[in-house]
Amino acid sequence: MLIVLHHFTVYGPIALAMDTIAPAPMTWLFQFGGITVQVFLVISGYLTAGSLAPHGRLLVTSPWQAILRRYQRLVLPYAIALVLAILSAGLARQFLGDDFIPEAPELLQILAHTLLLHGVTHSEALSAGVWYVAIDFQLFVLMLLLLWIGRLQAKLAQVLVVIGMVVSLLYFNRYPEWDNWAIYFFGSYALGAVAYWFAHARRLAWGLSLLTLVGLVALALSFRERIALALVVAVFLALSHRKGQASSNPESPPSRVRHVIRLLGQSSYALFLVHFSVLMLSNAGFAQWQAHYGSGLGAGNSVVLFWLAGLVLSLLAGVGFHRWVEVPLSRLRMGSS
Repeated sequence: MLIVLHHFTVYGPIALAMDTIAPAPMTWLFQFGGITVQVFLVISGYLTAGSLAPHGRLLVTSPWQAILRRYQRLVLPYAIALVLAILSAGLARQFLGDDFIPEAPELLQILAHTLLLHGVTHSEALSAGVWYVAIDFQLFVLMLLLLWIGRLQAKLAQVLVVIGMVVSLLYFNRYPEWDNWAIYFFGSYALGAVAYWFAHARRLAWGLSLLTLVGLVALALSFRERIALALVVAVFLALSHRKGQASSNPESPPSRVRHVIRLLGQSSYALFLVHFSVLMLSNAGFAQWQAHYGSGLGAGNSVVLFWLAGLVLSLLAGVGFHRWVEVPLSRLRMGSS
């Protein structure tokens, strides 16, 4: 949701109008909302370690099949979301001329997006945030490759992941020209994976001390808010798992709250995929309203309503897309997820 809020402070006339009404929170979301993608990276690494190699040794017998399943899981709903983004952009262009709305795509541009090569080929993005889908796939492949190389010895596989983490944090992540490649983000991703292994090991305190030391060295070498956040999330995940194991009666929110949290969690990828389409259409609608009524009374209240409506519609679109697109498509994938 912070990513969605961030994008609603970056793009279009709604963002410009909101910036004049609430400059402080809009500036904060603009500057810091985007780094919450680190939470995605760390959790993804944490869950990937748990599914591929919960004890450090790779469980997958066919790496190529695992890669294909991952590609299908990401790309099938992503492709439908791209169609929606292209159609939404075409409609929005009829009412709003703004650089943030993508132009009609070319065939090679569509092909690059479908193959998740739009970043490395420097193709113009068809939707906000699609770079992350490609990076997530690259990270999964890189993690699987390291685990496969060290598959005969659990400790070797874990050491290779740690080496990749250190190299990424101390070198590659310091240079933005690498940000279209997995190695730039692998430090945060591997922090999550290593946190999973330490959380399920006996010497948690020793492991977290080592993890924290690596993170602090990276921050001392070149302070980056995103890496600081990734380190905090990784440590939090490990401690939360251990606390959950130790508690015989863990606290639990009311059932309705759990249902809402579960629903939003399950539809988070769908929300990530479809919110930019809603953002474009919301801005097009606001531009038309502004052209006819923008100078009248209540102009400030109206932009707030458009902003809130865009956020609510994004959530609803995410839930609907998950239920009627993502879940049915998941049944078409080869094998288990």
